[in-house]
Formats: sequence, structure tokens, C-alpha cells
Amino acid sequence: MTSHQIRQAFLDFFRSKQHLIVPSAPLVAKNDPTLMFNNSGMAQFKDFFLGNGTPPSRRIADTQKCLRVSGKHNDLEDVGFDTYHHTMFEMLGNWSFGDYFKKEAITWAWELLTEVYKLPKDRLYVSVFEGDSKDGVPFDQEAWDLWKPIVGEDRIILGNKKDNFWEMGDTGPCGPCSEIHIDLRSAAEVAEISGKSLVNNDHPQVVEIWNLVFMQFERKADASLVPLPSTHVDTGMGFERLCMAVQNKTSNYDTDVFQNTIQVLETLSAKTYGSGNEPFADIAMRVISDHIRAVAFAITDGQLPSNNKAGYVIRRILRRAVRYGYSYLGFQEPFFYKLVPVLAEQFKDVFTELKAQEDFVTRVILEEEKSFLRTLESGLKRLDTITTTLKQKEINVIAGDEVFELSDTFGFPVDLTALIAREKGFIIDEAGFQEALLQQKTRSRQDAAKEATDWIELRESEGTEFLGYDFEETHSHIVKYRKVKTKTGDEYHIVLDRTPFYAEMGGQVGDTGSLFLSNVTSGEEGQVVQIVDTKKENDLFVHVSRDKNLDEALQHAGIIVAKIDKNRRDKIKANHTATHLMLSSMREVLGTHIGQKGSFLNDEVLRFDFSHFSKVTDEELRQIEDRVNSRIREDIVLEERRNVPIQQALDLGATATFGEKYGDFVRLIIFDPNFSFELCGGTHVSSTGHIGMFKFISEGSVSAGIRRVEAVTGKKALELMRQQEETLNKLKDLLKNPTDLVKAVENLLEERGSLQKKIVQLENEKIQTLKVQLQDKIKKYQTFSLLVEKVDVPSADSLKQLSYELRDQVENLIAVFGADIAGKPQISVFIAENLVQETGLNAGKIVKDLAKEIRGGGGGQPFFATAGGSDVSGLDSALEKAKGLF
Repeated sequence: MTSHQIRQAFLDFFRSKQHLIVPSAPLVAKNDPTLMFNNSGMAQFKDFFLGNGTPPSRRIADTQKCLRVSGKHNDLEDVGFDTYHHTMFEMLGNWSFGDYFKKEAITWAWELLTEVYKLPKDRLYVSVFEGDSKDGVPFDQEAWDLWKPIVGEDRIILGNKKDNFWEMGDTGPCGPCSEIHIDLRSAAEVAEISGKSLVNNDHPQVVEIWNLVFMQFERKADASLVPLPSTHVDTGMGFERLCMAVQNKTSNYDTDVFQNTIQVLETLSAKTYGSGNEPFADIAMRVISDHIRAVAFAITDGQLPSNNKAGYVIRRILRRAVRYGYSYLGFQEPFFYKLVPVLAEQFKDVFTELKAQEDFVTRVILEEEKSFLRTLESGLKRLDTITTTLKQKEINVIAGDEVFELSDTFGFPVDLTALIAREKGFIIDEAGFQEALLQQKTRSRQDAAKEATDWIELRESEGTEFLGYDFEETHSHIVKYRKVKTKTGDEYHIVLDRTPFYAEMGGQVGDTGSLFLSNVTSGEEGQVVQIVDTKKENDLFVHVSRDKNLDEALQHAGIIVAKIDKNRRDKIKANHTATHLMLSSMREVLGTHIGQKGSFLNDEVLRFDFSHFSKVTDEELRQIEDRVNSRIREDIVLEERRNVPIQQALDLGATATFGEKYGDFVRLIIFDPNFSFELCGGTHVSSTGHIGMFKFISEGSVSAGIRRVEAVTGKKALELMRQQEETLNKLKDLLKNPTDLVKAVENLLEERGSLQKKIVQLENEKIQTLKVQLQDKIKKYQTFSLLVEKVDVPSADSLKQLSYELRDQVENLIAVFGADIAGKPQISVFIAENLVQETGLNAGKIVKDLAKEIRGGGGGQPFFATAGGSDVSGLDSALEKAKGLF
């Protein structure tokens, strides 16, 4: 079976078992602060397990794109060195939300593996949870009893908490699990050693392929376990390992999942994978063929490489791949981007978004490669300088802080530094590097990380009902709250059963406003709680307050009134709607390739990132601006459609943003069906005339292939234009109201340039005269000529010019000058280069010593250095001190 057939067989099998087949969520986690990336199949369903939402079906199956490169689940460093770990991988899964449980999950898993995929029964082993007394969780007798008649006792293994109790993080749904392992060794190896003894012992051919998790508990912040309201099934089968087993291979990379990219690498490098001649070339090909998937799909799903958070992780993966290609496959020029078309074609029927964005993803990767290859070359030069210096000192250890500098400044992975060091006969100070790294992490650690606390449940609820499209205030109940510690102080997070507050999503900031409490016992009006932000955590609307001591008021609150800040919301609505008009106008002016790559909008400004590979010219910005304002003047009425099936919306031509998480039913925002027709959950004006006015304030580059514009609307746009008008009027006043302001400024700049040239000429004449005068003051000694003088020069640069011009006329010159330049003392020290080499004199060290006399500091090169200070009266003593140094 091909990998495509293997994947389809899984989905067809569970479709026959009445499972709803759902699409993969994006790699980049949305609305879940506990995750950077979706690292498991269950991530998108977490709210259903917690009871915070209702699944579209009680039985679901899918293949989910996952990424395990950070936090608790991090496989990055294993990738390439074994045959079965990956960064991005597909997780095949079937799910039961309070429907079937262990019996069905176990029997269906066995049926699929042995009857559909025809895997040999005598090569399969299963494990069950042995129990854990500390957690108070017993041995999973039920799973044992179900497996025993299927596989027999001799093929059941008892597993500990590490292997057979599944937890997604420090808190959340969890439970015991049964793993299914397969022995892919040769018959001779199987006869020699039983596969049972190799399970969970990191053998490359005895691997886990399926994990059946039985969700029974929720892990609380205090580490305690409480039963979930109903039991669930969460299974995950590594697609790549399954393909290895079904296709009878001994490595994931030998399957058709990876062979397409590996064959391209063989062609580009003229090396043969698996030949045995160059083991590190094989590792490099595995690393690269794995990493291209992670990088390409992350970019497709909206995460561009950058210098922080998730973007940094993607950049690190990309650089790791490029480094392996550079070091072991001989790729001196960009190559990684050439794999994108192969990948896009391979997954065009599964994850169609990559094919749709193929050109964009290719160009982003190409620009990142070019950048890193330039840095790589610079880093190699820096490393060569370090090793040359150490060799002269007969030291063979590269200090940890220098290894860290190569990593931090040049993007050099520590293992690359170690490799090159070994080739040159050096080792690195690994402990020193780790210490430098720890210090950096300590400096940059996010103090704002929230201290985990449990929710205090006040009433049952199926989630938050959002009424903010139609109402600015609602009568609501508090469902639960928690108190958290942040960098700025304590916060209360409050969840309501219904709310008018929009939670931060899709680039739109969360609403602010007030909660008017009443006492549930007396019915009297209570405290007014100020809401400073609203966020979405999974599918909960979390209202954030920084008010103090709210516990009692929240616990005793009856019906409350939730009221948003209407004035602020109106400005946000105008900016959000203007963003829609702007995107449509951009596509008319710049081309249909324009795609949204990020946005931020609040009541002050709208910021929009989009795919485009050249600067947007002033004329193009003018055209876009004119189109937007034209649509505003038309006062187009909003056409809003809610609960539209997503496929129907896409078929109608609605624009969707790649990387955004859409449900089965979506909301359409239309301002003229032939102009702006988008899927959007944000808030909008009722007609475009409410925007008032639209004005760009900036345009620039964010990263490779991504541009950013900022704009203002309404009153802010008017204020901006008035500020510009005031500036023009001030200029006119300063220039005595010229008829042509631009021409007047041009004449002024021309006159200024002419005067500057004259000044330079006069300064140069002064230096030439001074140079002749100084030659008579030079003292000749046996091995050098010395000149120590206080001089009258116009600038610090003049000191350097004077020193260098005297050098050309006087052999073995040492020149120390002091000058009062606009009330600030300056000192320069020049030493002929041959004297530096012969005597060991160092201008940089000398000038630092002299600078003490003028209460300053300085430095420079061994042959020329300068210093500045604050005490002009110390110049004479500094020069006297200099005379005694030579």
C-alpha cells in the first residue's frame, strides 16, 4: 500500500464505524495559551474533553499535523540520528466523546491493524498501565481483561506512569493508555531475542505505532486527579511509523513518505542515501527531509520564521536543516527551498493549503536560507579568528562564552561549533557554554508567565454564549473564575455564561468595559468590576480584571450586567471594517497573490501584514487609499450571514485566511459581494460610512516576502492630517511664506550643501597649515619620533586625519594630540604599525590611561585610538603624562 492508500484506509475504516471525518487543525495552536504548536491529535479537541464545548459528533476521526519541538514533547535533537523520530508528523486518531470506551477502542484497533493492514499478529505487543500508588490510580484491569483473549498474556506488558499514563501537559485531561508495538526485525533476530524484552527500549525496529488513551481524569494545578464528567477515548497512531510497518521497511525514511525528498537531495548532492559510505550524509538527508515538512507547513499555517517564540522555533529548525546540508552534503548555495514543490505535490490531496501557497512558502524559505548562509560564512570567519588566536597561545579549548557568541550572534548551533573545532584540533567548553546559555535564559525569561491556579466553579455551563454582535450589554451569570499572578500583579479571570465582550481573535483586540454585580442573597447592587481585556482560552471567553479582592463579590454575585466600552468598540469596528476594504483594494492594485499574514487592530490603529515581494510604492499606496475612501463614501451596508456551512461559504467565493481555525459553520462579512466577501468573526460597522476616513501612516518590510502597513481611520485620520497641516504651516512661517514651499526647501538644502563643502575645504586648509607647523616640534629619538601637542582642530575626525597625514611624512611616528572641540576634551594616540609589532605598545591601552585625566574613556586599535571626556582642564596634565610614557 502507498502512504496515500494507508491514510485513506484509516479514514475509511472509522467512517464505517460511524465516525465523522474532520480536517486537521493548523500546526500553529490557536486560542490555547498552554501550547505553542499543536503537538498531538487531541489538542484541537481539548475543550470537548473538559466539557467546555460540544463536539460536532460523539465519534470523530482525522489525521492531524503535529509538531514536537518545544516544551515537554521535544523530539528535535533525535531527528536524523534514528529512523523514527520527527519534528512534524501526522497523527491518525479516532475519538469518542462520552460514547464508546475501552472495549471498542481495543477491538477496532486490532481489527484495523491485522485485517485491513495485514500486519502479522505474532509481531505485535500491547501494554497496559500497571497503576501508580502515589497518584492513587489502580492497575488497568479492564484493559488487561480485554487484551488477554486477543493477544494472550505473553504479549501483554505492564507499563509504568511514564509509558502508560498519558498527560498532555501539567494540567488537563489525562488517563491510562494501552500502546501497541510492532517488531520489524528479521526472523533470525526475532529467534535470537524476544521482541517483548525490547519494547520501550529505544530499539529502532521495535517501535510503538498506536497509543490508545482512555481519558478518565483531569489533572488539577495542585497535581491531584479528579474524574472527568464522562469517559472518552483519544487514540494516536504515528502515520510515518505505520507506513514503515505496512510497507515492510526498517526505517520511516525508507517509505514513500520521505523518499521523494530524499531522491531530490541525492540528485542535488550527487550522494547516495543508504550507501554506507558517508553516515553523516545519511543523517543530513534524514534531517532535511524531515525539517522541510515542519518548516513548510508551519509557514503555510501562518507562522513565519522570526527571532522570538514560535517563529524562533521554526527558524531554528530551518537553520538546522541548512547547516546539515552545508556541512555534510556540500550545499554552499540555497537548496532547502527546492524541496517545497515536491512536498506540495505529495500532499495536494491531503493538506491542500501548501499547494495553494507553494510560491509564497518557497520564496520565504529561500530568503531565510540566503540570510543564514551569509551568517554562516561570517560565523566561520569568526571561528577561524578564535582558533588562530588560541593556537598562538597554545590553548586547545574554545571558551564557553565564545561558543555562546557564535550561537547567539551568528546563529551557529553548538554542535556545528564542536564539529569544526574537532576538525581543527580543538574542543569546546561545553559547561561554560551551558552557563552562558543559562545566564541568557535567566535574563530573557518571561516574568509574565502565569502561575497556574484552578478554576473556582460557581455553576454548570456548556460554555460562553457570545451576544456581542447584537448587544452591548447582557444580563449574565458568573460560571467560574480564577486568580493568577502575573508580572504586573494579580489578575482575576472571569467566565460568564453569556457575554457581549469580544475576546481577542483574528487580530482584533479584546473588549474592555464593566461588570455590574448584584448580591445573590440580598439582591442589592454590589461592586462594579472593571474589565481591562477579554481573551479566548480554548473556547472560553475570559474576562480579565485587575481589581483587588474580588473573591467574595464574585462568589456571591447573582445576575450581573456585563457592559462593554461602546466608544472604544465603535473605533475598533471601524478599523476592522477598514481592514477588509483595504485588503480587497490591495488585491485590485497589487494583484490577487496578496494574502493576509497577520493583523492587529485596536481603537487607535490598524496594522496589516501581507505577502508581497517588493515595496509598495507611494503611488500604489495612494491608489489603495483612494479605493478604500471611495468605498467609505458609498456607505455600503453590511451584509452579514451567520452559521453558513464552511464549504458552502468557500464555494460562494468567500476569502479565508490560511492558518485560522474555522468551524463547520462560519460567519460571512460582505461589503458588496463583488468587492469584499470574507469569513470573519470580528465586529464591524453597519455601513462603511461609519468609518469616516482612511489614511496610511507607514509601509515597510517585516521579513522575507512579508510587508506591513499601518493606517488610521475616522477621528484619528483627521488628527493625522491636521498634524501634517500644522507642520506645513510652521515650515511656511519659518521660510517667510514662499510661493513654492518645495522649491524653497530644495534651495535651502542646496545652499546648505554648498556651505558644508566650503567648511570642509577651510578645515582641510587649516589642517595642512597645522601639519607644517607641527613638523618642527617632532622630537627624534633613536628608534622613534615623538610628537605630543595640544592642537586647535574643528572635529575629532581632524585628529585622525592629522595623525595619518603626518605618518606618511615621518617614519616611526608616535603622535599624541589633545584638543578642545566645542568645549569637550578629545585625545588621540597614534603609533606606527611597525612599532606596535616590535615594542608591543598599544594605543588603545594608552588612551584609556590618559582619558582618566579628562574624566572620560575611550579605546580603539593598537595603532590608533581616541578618547573623550568631560573635563577640558585636564588636557594639559594628560599630555604631560603622555610625554613620560615613551
